[in-house]
Amino acid sequence: MIGWNGHIVRRVDIECDDDEAAKERAKLLVDGHDIELWDGGRKIAEFKMAH
Repeated sequence: MIGWNGHIVRRVDIECDDDEAAKERAKLLVDGHDIELWDGGRKIAEFKMAH
């Protein structure tokens, strides 16, 4: 999770079969924070909280 200052405030490791499954799981974590989804050094997606 990304804090208001742009720094990581929490990391959650998830295991999924593919990128699409990981995106669906990551969307569930958007709760007052922006989320970035990474696979090692590869950024898969970014989810912004609703403003």
